Amino acid sequence: MTSPLNALSAPLFFPGNEPLPPGVLPEEVDAWRQAQVYQKWIGYIPESCPFKLAISGAMGFGLGGFFSLMQATFAYEDPLSRASGKLANATLGTQAKVVFRDMGRNMWSSGRGFAKVGALYAGTECIIEGYRAKNDITNAVSAGFVSGAVLARNSGPKAMLGGGAAFAAFSYAIDWYMRKPPAEEM
Repeated sequence: MTSPLNALSAPLFFPGNEPLPPGVLPEEVDAWRQAQVYQKWIGYIPESCPFKLAISGAMGFGLGGFFSLMQATFAYEDPLSRASGKLANATLGTQAKVVFRDMGRNMWSSGRGFAKVGALYAGTECIIEGYRAKNDITNAVSAGFVSGAVLARNSGPKAMLGGGAAFAAFSYAIDWYMRKPPAEEM
């Protein structure tokens, strides 16, 4: 006879002696356990700080390059008119080559800047999250402040404080929006 207290408690099993899920045959136990180990390690990879830093840097690079490309295409009515001052008598192919080289340089520069900001923020947030052992909005605000201060470090302490406060406010707004519960559908 089981007591009511035992009926309400969760069963405890020693590691390796857990019951198998339904449908796993005894001859598949070793393969199933090995799959569980692989699944656990694959789950750790996206949660690691180096992975988050690398993904944020790569996404920042792509986003910065895309923004620069859009800026270049919308900045002028005729993109080839920029080259006309330097290459007034040049052929259309030479002018296009100069314009594309200039756009490539700008895309590289902007992408590099966005990658630096994304990697700095993601790395800082991951370190703070690991130190605090919590995932909440405080991590985003703290990482925003530190990142903003680091980005403004060459302009002096007043600029570091202002940059940190601005980046922290921006981080708070974005994280608050991303964490808010979805609106009920009508």
